[in-house]
Amino acid sequence: MGMVLVLGVLIGAIMGLTGAGGGILAVPVLVAGMHWSMQQAAPVALFAVASGAAVGAFDGFRHRLVRYKAAAWMALWGIPMTRLGQHLAHVLSQYILLGVFSLLMMMVSWRFYRQSLQKDNVSDDDNLRLALINEETGRFIWTPISALILAGIGMLTGSMTGLLGVGGGFLIVPLMKRFTQLSLPGIVATSLFVIALVGSGGVVNSLLAGVELPLYETAAFVAAMISGMLLGRGFSRKLQPWQVQRGFALLLSAVSAYMFYKAIISYGNF
Repeated sequence: MGMVLVLGVLIGAIMGLTGAGGGILAVPVLVAGMHWSMQQAAPVALFAVASGAAVGAFDGFRHRLVRYKAAAWMALWGIPMTRLGQHLAHVLSQYILLGVFSLLMMMVSWRFYRQSLQKDNVSDDDNLRLALINEETGRFIWTPISALILAGIGMLTGSMTGLLGVGGGFLIVPLMKRFTQLSLPGIVATSLFVIALVGSGGVVNSLLAGVELPLYETAAFVAAMISGMLLGRGFSRKLQPWQVQRGFALLLSAVSAYMFYKAIISYGNF
Protein backbone atom coordinates (compact mmCIF):
# COMPACT_ATOMS: atom_id res chain seq x y z
CA MET A 1 0.00 0.00 0.00
CA GLY A 2 2.88 2.37 0.79
CA MET A 3 4.28 1.95 -2.71
CA VAL A 4 0.88 2.79 -4.22
CA LEU A 5 0.74 6.04 -2.21
CA VAL A 6 4.25 7.06 -3.23
CA LEU A 7 3.57 6.34 -6.90
CA GLY A 8 0.26 8.21 -6.77
CA VAL A 9 1.84 11.35 -5.29
CA LEU A 10 4.63 11.18 -7.88
CA ILE A 11 2.23 10.94 -10.83
CA GLY A 12 -0.03 13.64 -9.40
CA ALA A 13 2.89 16.01 -8.90
CA ILE A 14 3.98 15.52 -12.50
CA MET A 15 0.41 16.07 -13.68
CA GLY A 16 0.23 19.27 -11.66
CA LEU A 17 3.57 20.52 -12.97
CA THR A 18 2.93 19.84 -16.65
CA GLY A 19 -0.85 20.08 -16.89
CA ALA A 20 -0.75 16.66 -18.56
CA GLY A 21 1.26 13.48 -18.47
CA GLY A 22 -0.57 11.74 -15.65
CA GLY A 23 -2.11 9.10 -17.85
CA ILE A 24 0.87 8.37 -19.98
CA LEU A 25 3.10 7.93 -16.91
CA ALA A 26 0.63 6.18 -14.59
CA VAL A 27 0.66 2.90 -16.51
CA PRO A 28 4.45 2.44 -16.76
CA VAL A 29 4.92 3.52 -13.14
CA LEU A 30 2.39 0.93 -11.98
CA VAL A 31 3.99 -1.70 -14.23
CA ALA A 32 7.42 -0.97 -12.76
CA GLY A 33 6.48 -0.22 -9.16
CA MET A 34 3.74 -2.80 -8.61
CA HIS A 35 5.03 -5.42 -11.07
CA TRP A 36 1.64 -5.50 -12.79
CA SER A 37 0.99 -6.36 -16.43
CA MET A 38 -0.26 -3.71 -18.84
CA GLN A 39 -3.71 -5.26 -18.67
CA GLN A 40 -3.74 -4.98 -14.86
CA ALA A 41 -2.31 -1.46 -14.66
CA ALA A 42 -4.39 0.21 -17.40
CA PRO A 43 -7.83 0.18 -15.67
CA VAL A 44 -6.41 1.44 -12.37
CA ALA A 45 -4.46 4.18 -14.13
CA LEU A 46 -7.50 5.14 -16.19
CA PHE A 47 -9.72 5.43 -13.12
CA ALA A 48 -7.13 7.61 -11.38
CA VAL A 49 -6.59 9.86 -14.39
CA ALA A 50 -10.33 10.28 -14.98
CA SER A 51 -10.75 11.29 -11.32
CA GLY A 52 -7.92 13.79 -11.52
CA ALA A 53 -9.26 15.21 -14.78
CA ALA A 54 -12.70 15.65 -13.21
CA VAL A 55 -11.15 17.80 -10.47
CA GLY A 56 -9.41 19.94 -13.10
CA ALA A 57 -12.54 20.18 -15.25
CA PHE A 58 -14.55 21.43 -12.25
CA ASP A 59 -12.13 24.34 -11.96
CA GLY A 60 -12.57 24.97 -15.69
CA PHE A 61 -16.34 25.11 -15.27
CA ARG A 62 -15.94 27.65 -12.47
CA HIS A 63 -14.06 29.93 -14.86
CA ARG A 64 -16.45 29.25 -17.79
CA LEU A 65 -13.67 27.79 -19.93
CA VAL A 66 -15.16 24.36 -20.68
CA ARG A 67 -16.92 24.01 -24.04
CA TYR A 68 -19.20 21.30 -22.69
CA LYS A 69 -21.16 20.67 -25.91
CA ALA A 70 -17.95 19.99 -27.81
CA ALA A 71 -16.68 17.80 -24.97
CA ALA A 72 -19.93 15.82 -24.87
CA TRP A 73 -19.80 15.36 -28.66
CA MET A 74 -16.21 14.06 -28.50
CA ALA A 75 -17.09 11.76 -25.60
CA LEU A 76 -20.13 10.46 -27.49
CA TRP A 77 -17.79 9.15 -30.20
CA GLY A 78 -14.90 8.33 -27.90
CA ILE A 79 -16.56 6.15 -25.26
CA PRO A 80 -17.64 3.38 -27.69
CA MET A 81 -14.09 3.29 -29.07
CA THR A 82 -12.73 2.47 -25.61
CA ARG A 83 -14.42 -0.94 -25.92
CA LEU A 84 -12.55 -1.61 -29.16
CA GLY A 85 -9.26 -0.50 -27.61
CA GLN A 86 -9.79 -2.71 -24.56
CA HIS A 87 -10.59 -5.68 -26.79
CA LEU A 88 -7.33 -5.17 -28.69
CA ALA A 89 -5.43 -4.82 -25.40
CA HIS A 90 -6.55 -8.30 -24.34
CA VAL A 91 -5.91 -9.81 -27.78
CA LEU A 92 -2.44 -8.38 -28.36
CA SER A 93 0.63 -9.84 -26.68
CA GLN A 94 2.24 -8.10 -23.72
CA TYR A 95 5.42 -7.25 -25.64
CA ILE A 96 3.41 -5.55 -28.42
CA LEU A 97 1.54 -3.35 -25.92
CA LEU A 98 4.77 -2.44 -24.15
CA GLY A 99 6.46 -1.64 -27.45
CA VAL A 100 3.58 0.52 -28.68
CA PHE A 101 3.48 2.36 -25.35
CA SER A 102 7.23 2.94 -25.49
CA LEU A 103 7.05 4.46 -28.99
CA LEU A 104 4.09 6.61 -28.00
CA MET A 105 5.97 7.97 -24.98
CA MET A 106 8.97 8.78 -27.14
CA MET A 107 6.77 10.74 -29.57
CA VAL A 108 5.22 12.74 -26.71
CA SER A 109 8.68 13.30 -25.23
CA TRP A 110 9.90 14.72 -28.53
CA ARG A 111 6.89 17.07 -28.75
CA PHE A 112 7.50 18.42 -25.23
CA TYR A 113 11.20 18.90 -25.99
CA ARG A 114 10.39 20.85 -29.16
CA GLN A 115 7.99 23.03 -27.19
CA SER A 116 10.74 23.77 -24.66
CA LEU A 117 12.89 25.19 -27.48
CA GLN A 118 10.20 27.58 -28.73
CA LYS A 119 10.47 31.13 -27.49
CA ASP A 120 6.87 32.04 -28.27
CA ASN A 121 3.54 30.43 -28.92
CA VAL A 122 3.02 31.78 -32.42
CA SER A 123 1.32 29.14 -34.50
CA ASP A 124 1.79 28.55 -38.23
CA ASP A 125 -1.26 26.27 -38.38
CA ASP A 126 -3.95 28.96 -38.79
CA ASN A 127 -4.80 27.58 -42.23
CA LEU A 128 -5.75 24.25 -40.59
CA ARG A 129 -8.11 25.74 -38.00
CA LEU A 130 -11.32 24.49 -39.55
CA ALA A 131 -13.51 24.38 -36.42
CA LEU A 132 -14.32 28.06 -35.94
CA ILE A 133 -15.31 29.99 -32.82
CA ASN A 134 -17.94 32.70 -32.51
CA GLU A 135 -15.95 35.73 -31.32
CA GLU A 136 -18.91 37.18 -29.39
CA THR A 137 -19.86 34.05 -27.42
CA GLY A 138 -16.57 32.11 -27.48
CA ARG A 139 -18.50 28.99 -28.52
CA PHE A 140 -18.02 26.71 -31.50
CA ILE A 141 -19.78 27.47 -34.77
CA TRP A 142 -21.24 24.05 -35.52
CA THR A 143 -20.79 22.96 -39.13
CA PRO A 144 -20.40 19.48 -40.66
CA ILE A 145 -16.64 20.03 -40.81
CA SER A 146 -16.28 21.10 -37.17
CA ALA A 147 -18.51 18.22 -36.04
CA LEU A 148 -16.41 15.76 -38.07
CA ILE A 149 -13.12 17.09 -36.71
CA LEU A 150 -14.25 16.92 -33.08
CA ALA A 151 -15.76 13.45 -33.58
CA GLY A 152 -12.48 12.24 -35.08
CA ILE A 153 -10.51 13.58 -32.11
CA GLY A 154 -12.94 11.83 -29.77
CA MET A 155 -12.65 8.50 -31.60
CA LEU A 156 -8.85 8.59 -31.61
CA THR A 157 -8.80 9.50 -27.92
CA GLY A 158 -11.21 6.71 -27.02
CA SER A 159 -9.16 4.14 -28.94
CA MET A 160 -5.93 5.08 -27.16
CA THR A 161 -7.75 5.25 -23.82
CA GLY A 162 -9.03 1.71 -24.15
CA LEU A 163 -5.86 0.26 -25.62
CA LEU A 164 -3.24 1.78 -23.32
CA GLY A 165 -5.16 3.18 -20.34
CA VAL A 166 -4.07 6.77 -21.03
CA GLY A 167 -6.22 9.84 -20.59
CA GLY A 168 -5.53 11.24 -24.05
CA GLY A 169 -4.68 14.84 -23.17
CA PHE A 170 -1.45 14.52 -25.15
CA LEU A 171 -3.67 13.92 -28.22
CA ILE A 172 -6.63 16.22 -27.53
CA VAL A 173 -4.66 19.39 -26.74
CA PRO A 174 -2.37 19.49 -29.82
CA LEU A 175 -5.15 18.36 -32.19
CA MET A 176 -7.60 20.98 -30.92
CA LYS A 177 -4.87 23.59 -31.03
CA ARG A 178 -4.16 22.69 -34.67
CA PHE A 179 -7.71 22.30 -35.98
CA THR A 180 -9.80 24.72 -33.87
CA GLN A 181 -9.78 28.41 -32.96
CA LEU A 182 -10.41 27.76 -29.29
CA SER A 183 -8.00 29.52 -26.91
CA LEU A 184 -5.43 27.40 -25.08
CA PRO A 185 -7.07 27.77 -21.63
CA GLY A 186 -10.35 26.66 -23.19
CA ILE A 187 -8.64 23.74 -24.93
CA VAL A 188 -7.04 22.53 -21.69
CA ALA A 189 -10.26 22.84 -19.68
CA THR A 190 -12.32 21.12 -22.40
CA SER A 191 -9.67 18.42 -22.74
CA LEU A 192 -9.89 17.65 -19.02
CA PHE A 193 -13.67 17.28 -19.25
CA VAL A 194 -13.32 14.96 -22.26
CA ILE A 195 -10.75 12.87 -20.36
CA ALA A 196 -13.09 12.65 -17.36
CA LEU A 197 -16.01 11.54 -19.56
CA VAL A 198 -14.14 9.13 -21.83
CA GLY A 199 -12.03 7.77 -18.97
CA SER A 200 -15.13 7.11 -16.87
CA GLY A 201 -16.74 5.39 -19.86
CA GLY A 202 -13.61 3.29 -20.29
CA VAL A 203 -13.69 2.23 -16.64
CA VAL A 204 -17.37 1.26 -16.93
CA ASN A 205 -16.62 -0.75 -20.07
CA SER A 206 -13.80 -2.52 -18.23
CA LEU A 207 -16.09 -3.44 -15.34
CA LEU A 208 -18.78 -4.67 -17.73
CA ALA A 209 -16.13 -6.81 -19.44
CA GLY A 210 -15.35 -8.51 -16.13
CA VAL A 211 -12.24 -6.59 -15.05
CA GLU A 212 -11.92 -6.34 -11.27
CA LEU A 213 -10.25 -3.24 -9.86
CA PRO A 214 -8.24 -3.76 -6.65
CA LEU A 215 -10.40 -1.57 -4.39
CA TYR A 216 -7.88 -0.43 -1.77
CA GLU A 217 -4.98 0.07 -4.18
CA THR A 218 -7.17 2.00 -6.61
CA ALA A 219 -8.66 4.28 -3.93
CA ALA A 220 -5.25 4.96 -2.40
CA PHE A 221 -3.70 5.68 -5.80
CA VAL A 222 -6.48 8.14 -6.72
CA ALA A 223 -6.29 10.00 -3.39
CA ALA A 224 -2.49 10.20 -3.53
CA MET A 225 -2.52 11.35 -7.15
CA ILE A 226 -4.96 14.19 -6.49
CA SER A 227 -2.89 15.29 -3.47
CA GLY A 228 0.28 15.20 -5.54
CA MET A 229 -1.42 17.18 -8.32
CA LEU A 230 -2.27 19.99 -5.90
CA LEU A 231 1.33 20.05 -4.66
CA GLY A 232 2.68 20.07 -8.20
CA ARG A 233 0.47 22.98 -9.25
CA GLY A 234 1.82 25.05 -6.37
CA PHE A 235 5.43 24.20 -7.17
CA SER A 236 4.97 24.85 -10.91
CA ARG A 237 4.69 28.61 -10.25
CA LYS A 238 8.36 28.63 -9.25
CA LEU A 239 9.58 27.17 -12.55
CA GLN A 240 9.77 28.47 -16.10
CA PRO A 241 7.58 26.66 -18.67
CA TRP A 242 10.60 25.53 -20.68
CA GLN A 243 12.17 23.99 -17.57
CA VAL A 244 9.02 21.96 -16.86
CA GLN A 245 8.65 20.88 -20.51
CA ARG A 246 12.30 19.87 -20.90
CA GLY A 247 12.39 18.01 -17.60
CA PHE A 248 9.20 16.16 -18.46
CA ALA A 249 10.60 15.29 -21.90
CA LEU A 250 13.73 13.80 -20.34
CA LEU A 251 11.67 11.85 -17.81
CA LEU A 252 9.44 10.47 -20.57
CA SER A 253 12.51 9.44 -22.59
CA ALA A 254 13.93 7.51 -19.64
CA VAL A 255 10.62 5.77 -18.90
CA SER A 256 10.17 5.03 -22.62
CA ALA A 257 13.55 3.31 -22.69
CA TYR A 258 12.55 1.24 -19.66
CA MET A 259 9.26 0.22 -21.28
CA PHE A 260 11.10 -0.77 -24.47
CA TYR A 261 13.47 -2.88 -22.38
CA LYS A 262 10.45 -4.55 -20.75
CA ALA A 263 9.03 -5.20 -24.23
CA ILE A 264 12.25 -6.95 -25.28
CA ILE A 265 12.29 -9.07 -22.11
CA SER A 266 8.62 -9.93 -22.60
CA TYR A 267 9.28 -10.90 -26.22
CA GLY A 268 12.12 -13.16 -25.11
CA ASN A 269 9.74 -14.94 -22.74
CA PHE A 270 7.00 -15.20 -25.33
